[in-house]
Amino acid sequence: MAAASGGYADILRAPHAVRLLAGTLVGRLPNATAPIAIVLFTRAEGGSYSLAGALAAVYGLANAVGQPLLGRAVDLHGQPRVQLPAAVLSALGMALLVLAGTGALPLAYTAVAVAGLFTPPLEGGLRALWPGVLGGEDRVHRAYALDAVAQEIMFTVGPLLVTLLVALQSPAAALLVINALGVLGALSVVLSEPSRTWRSAPREAHWLGALRSPGLLALLGAFFFVGLAMGSITVAGVAYADDHGRESVYGWLMAALGLGALIGGGLYGARQWAGAPERRLRLLIGLLALGYLPLLLTPGVAPMTALAAVAGLFLAPAIACAFIVVDRHAPRGTVTEAFSWLVTTFGVGAAAGTAAAGPAVELSGTTAGFGVAAAAGFAALLVLLATRRVLAVPPRTAQPAGDVVAVSENDRNGTVEPGFSSRHQA
Repeated sequence: MAAASGGYADILRAPHAVRLLAGTLVGRLPNATAPIAIVLFTRAEGGSYSLAGALAAVYGLANAVGQPLLGRAVDLHGQPRVQLPAAVLSALGMALLVLAGTGALPLAYTAVAVAGLFTPPLEGGLRALWPGVLGGEDRVHRAYALDAVAQEIMFTVGPLLVTLLVALQSPAAALLVINALGVLGALSVVLSEPSRTWRSAPREAHWLGALRSPGLLALLGAFFFVGLAMGSITVAGVAYADDHGRESVYGWLMAALGLGALIGGGLYGARQWAGAPERRLRLLIGLLALGYLPLLLTPGVAPMTALAAVAGLFLAPAIACAFIVVDRHAPRGTVTEAFSWLVTTFGVGAAAGTAAAGPAVELSGTTAGFGVAAAAGFAALLVLLATRRVLAVPPRTAQPAGDVVAVSENDRNGTVEPGFSSRHQA
């Protein structure tokens, strides 16, 4: 663990690194907590689990459409012109939901659709910035691991923050505050020098963009089911909290899930891994699927919280490993779009999970909701096993997502300095 801590400290000492990481995490809070906040807001308005799941699903699907489109726009036009306007529009969508409530369903669905569609692709944007900020392959890969660990801090703190705001004020207040913070986070990122001067590498004109890589498509197929598992846990967790008569139980379960991922990510980053990351990813996804099975026991609150932490252990390692796989298979010049597709696929899966878990809970109880998560975990593993030949070797035509062009303030009028190429050997 000491090795990881030292490596992470080296990353954080780099100019702009702390600001970019912190700004991105704060800017992503609305997206990270939206399923929780929407479900709690809908329940507070008197809506059913099915309606809560449907609204969260619409948000997730709109997010899935918007992320690659906005990611491609970032690759073409730069970060500030896209990220900040998108963050403002997304926040206004959530504000509309608060004002409209769930009484006027068409307006409520429109509001969450706008909020999801314009969620800024900060996650993909950060990974596009790392090569220019850090300048070395090993450092960039450590940054990917740090990124995954930091996400779990957000997924640990985010649910607790939403729960605290709900307890102190209301679910409506939680939605407004979280989205205001998101705009501030995006503003911090786009005003930084790396974001203002970043340019993507030249790209081949192709309507499919990053999706012309078979390896990337295989990875996205697997992470659809990982997202489905996480989305179903969101709804099943609320049902479990209702069964035990305390709304705060939900926040603790989600925080425990994030804490487990945080621990797993820290342990994963404590060493360098040999061998192809594609093979390692299959192992990590298999362990992740196994971790969901004990949740079907639905014991008392204390042991259930412990089981949630165990279920999260392999999430951050799987995500960190997936970043490297994206890097190996994404075509040149699609840096933000490629990572945004990963976010998109995860979001589509999460939306499907929330939509499926709501009826499952209402028809067969809380255990059925967690059963959806376990089934989805094993489906993700099956996709990776079925496509292992496609993922075995990155195609020769693929270029690393880390191929970027960093434009300094002094280079704006002509010459540009090529950024770091993050391709690595298995």
